Formats: sequence, C-alpha cells, structure tokens
Amino acid sequence: MKPAALPYCDDVTDMGDQITLSGLQVHGYHGVYASEQASGQIFIVDVTLYLDVAVAAANDNVADTVHYGDLADALANSVANGPRVNLLETLAERLARVCLEHGPVHACDVTVHKPQAPIGHMFSDVSVTIHREKP
Repeated sequence: MKPAALPYCDDVTDMGDQITLSGLQVHGYHGVYASEQASGQIFIVDVTLYLDVAVAAANDNVADTVHYGDLADALANSVANGPRVNLLETLAERLARVCLEHGPVHACDVTVHKPQAPIGHMFSDVSVTIHREKP
C-alpha cells in the first residue's frame, strides 16, 4: 500500500525563509519501462525548504537549521537506493517526505528532472514539481 499524499498548499508567499539545493544529480532505477529500471539513468533533484532560520542565524549553529550536506545525502540515498517506482510523481512525493523530516522545515518544493526520459522527440528536460507541508 502506497502512503497518502502530503498536504498541498496554494499560497507560498508567507512560507518564511528558504534554503535551496539545486541540481543534485543521482543515478537511479525508476521509470515505467523495464529497461529504465534495469539500466537506470540520471535524475536531477531541486528542493526548496521553507523554515525559519532566525534562531540558526542568531546562534550561528548548524544544529538549529538544516545541514544541506546531510539533506543531499538523504535525498541521493532515497533516489539511488529506495524502492524503484514508475512515476516521477511518486519519487517526488518520497523526496518531499525526506525534506520534511529535516529539522525545522515546515514545507518544501521538490522538482525531479528526468533529462534522459525515453521520449521519441528532441527535448531538453521533463520534470515534476510538487509543494508539500507538514500536516
């Protein structure tokens, strides 16, 4: 049984401070076709975390914010070693859960790019972007 989707929010104007990690490249084994799940391909992940960084800024302490190196490791591990999925949507949902587990994050935007998707036309990228909040 797949987990239910996290809540969606239309208004991100008052979401607070942001930390962004862009262009995280990870080799993963996801896709609708057996060949994608067998040989894998590069996925590129962008995340924006919404949180209050005032305490971290005042204390100058990484323990009061999100350690983006640890976040990158967790996201990469989830793409590379997590269960194989068919859809970018499912992978994006999984990565949103990873983001929301990190410290004071109360919401996130996650984009998963699949630049080598098996599309029979010239294209530069295909991606899915979601916004999720802690319940």
